[in-house]
Amino acid sequence: MSVQKPARPLDHTFTAPIEKDGAFATFVTVPNSAELLGTRRAVRIGGTIDGHPFTATLMPSGNGPHWLPIRAALCKLIGKSQAGAEVTFHLDQRFS
Repeated sequence: MSVQKPARPLDHTFTAPIEKDGAFATFVTVPNSAELLGTRRAVRIGGTIDGHPFTATLMPSGNGPHWLPIRAALCKLIGKSQAGAEVTFHLDQRFS
């Protein structure tokens, strides 16, 4: 039986362009994420994307920063899904 750890606060805001690749349908690269999180492993986080709440798992890219996949429903909610569209994130919780 696993025990879920309580959320730990984060306070990191960044703006990044939407990217599209074969690994994830739609994602952004989180700048300086390995330094911010102290790991290159997958990390579950929560926050806002263009002011709308979300949770996601940051996936290690293998070469430093993490990728943050953006679900299609979130893209529709914020009205952005094209590669190159700028989105603003505020990461405020870390669950893992």
